[in-house]
Amino acid sequence: MSAPVRIAMWSGPRNISTAMMRAFENRPDTLVWDEPFYAAYLAASGIDHPMREAVLASDDQDWRRVVERLVAPLPAGISIHYQKHMTHHMLPEIGRDWIDGVTNAFLIRRPDRVLASYARKRETVSLADVGFVQQGELFDRVAERRGAAPPVVDADDVLGDPKGTLTALCRALGVPFSERMLSWPPGLRDSDGVWAAHWYQAVAASTGFAPPPPDEPDIPAGLRTIADAARPVYERLRAYRLKPAPE
Repeated sequence: MSAPVRIAMWSGPRNISTAMMRAFENRPDTLVWDEPFYAAYLAASGIDHPMREAVLASDDQDWRRVVERLVAPLPAGISIHYQKHMTHHMLPEIGRDWIDGVTNAFLIRRPDRVLASYARKRETVSLADVGFVQQGELFDRVAERRGAAPPVVDADDVLGDPKGTLTALCRALGVPFSERMLSWPPGLRDSDGVWAAHWYQAVAASTGFAPPPPDEPDIPAGLRTIADAARPVYERLRAYRLKPAPE
């Protein structure tokens, strides 16, 4: 029996990350974990987030115990552990050595699209909140240790060609593509974090990947400044993005 594949998918918030988790969870061979370090991040940072107390109470606040669970043996019949990670959760005090033992991939999205979506859910936002700088740092760490760029997928590619992009991603991760990744039942589920009540309304109503937005998002000047600061990281990682596999 081959060893299980533990996929750490690194993205910032509002980056179709939950839809990607749905795609993998719809496979019968896959177990998912929604934002493992969220409670530990809130406890260490003291930052005020929607549903803060509920998030803190929902999971382990000690990052070391989170890591133990990330690399623990998987249930029978499960060969893929898909871990939906937020890059901004990886504070300097949270250890990163475990990252070297999993299969890492990066999900990117245009900063203006991220910020337009984020601002609808939280009144205040900073560059650190949307995780672009941290994503660049994690990408560099992974690339240095593996001697090559890890897989990168762009949200617009996923939405524009779900089958082609997910096929390319699965090949890069060393797992077979499944048609079951292209659609899923609507609604929330037990694997969603408690924060789903605030953040997941759109994905709860979905049954698959929606087409990419056709227009440029209109964001205010303050958010435009953040988008401009984030764009160099996005463009740098986008240069490594996987192209959708042809039919």
